[in-house]
Amino acid sequence: MHRNWLLEKLGFYPARDADDAANRDRIGAFVEEHPRCFERALLIGHITGSGWLMDHTGQRVLLTHHAKLNKWLQLGGHADGDSNVLRVALREAAEESGLNDIIAVSDEIFDLDVHPIPARGGEPEHFHYDVRFLLQATGDDRHVRTDESHELRWFTAAELADFTVGRSVHRMREKWLAHLNGTP
Repeated sequence: MHRNWLLEKLGFYPARDADDAANRDRIGAFVEEHPRCFERALLIGHITGSGWLMDHTGQRVLLTHHAKLNKWLQLGGHADGDSNVLRVALREAAEESGLNDIIAVSDEIFDLDVHPIPARGGEPEHFHYDVRFLLQATGDDRHVRTDESHELRWFTAAELADFTVGRSVHRMREKWLAHLNGTP
């Protein structure tokens, strides 16, 4: 079953609180219930892969001001049928940043989120079941903006503390700080 890899990763995911556990359980149930969960054509929602992309020093993270959603977010996108969501996160981070040398810090899930995507064009409102990984750029950190974003920007943890971003970005910031401090 092509969903086993993700279901196994979800089983090992250490939820930090009740909301984190709820996201894990909701994504797990969605994956179990929908064999086509990795396909964008599943109109009620689909699995997406994202990356919290640190620079080579680990002291900054690259966010995109998403063109369609008009929000600052981590890099990521649709699985388009690929059940290896880590590979999806790496691919999307490279495509959206123009950075060539990106690695996964771990193959374990860094964060999970379920969020609604507004109706647009012929697509109805639906949910993204977002599986996020901790990634790191290992080379040059000069990025290239694509049509998918209004802007790309490196942020320090301190800059993000006061920056207007969504709750899930602040949650990933806290997990990033814990990672930098060597705490789970």
